[in-house]
Amino acid sequence: MTNIVNLRQARKAKARMDKAQVAQENRARFGRTKAQRLADTQEEQRRAALLDGARSESEEG
Repeated sequence: MTNIVNLRQARKAKARMDKAQVAQENRARFGRTKAQRLADTQEEQRRAALLDGARSESEEG
């Protein structure tokens, strides 16, 4: 015998799976504290300043 599938339940299950996937992506993208974002910004600025300080004068012109 074949397996009977309730299409309404299957549709709802797929919608739940899609919603969970989007939520997982959003947690990865936006789920950071203000302190973490600030620390990353400061680290990026520090690296940029270090790189700018290491440039030689002959590269600028």
